[in-house]
Amino acid sequence: MNDKIKSENTDSLFKAILTLRTVEECYAFFDDLCTVPEIKAMSQRFAVAKMLEAGDIYTEIVERTGASTATISRVNRALHYGSDGYTLTMKRMQEDEGNT
Repeated sequence: MNDKIKSENTDSLFKAILTLRTVEECYAFFDDLCTVPEIKAMSQRFAVAKMLEAGDIYTEIVERTGASTATISRVNRALHYGSDGYTLTMKRMQEDEGNT
């Protein structure tokens, strides 16, 4: 866990996110919570993470996502040295897809 972000407010935010049950509910909540550029930046980072995990190269990722090489490098660093959040969610998404 990252102690830099740990707080009562962050705990409350994450608990609120965990109550969301559908993609539509997520759209409503994040539309209220974030700006459009913030949502686009987060979704871009997650797309980059999936592509890196799939073995795509930087130039391919830049072309397909529009992400800067700095963003790709940051996501890559998180994949290798971070808290395993990307890996956990991608694994669970794959499991969920296998169960449908």
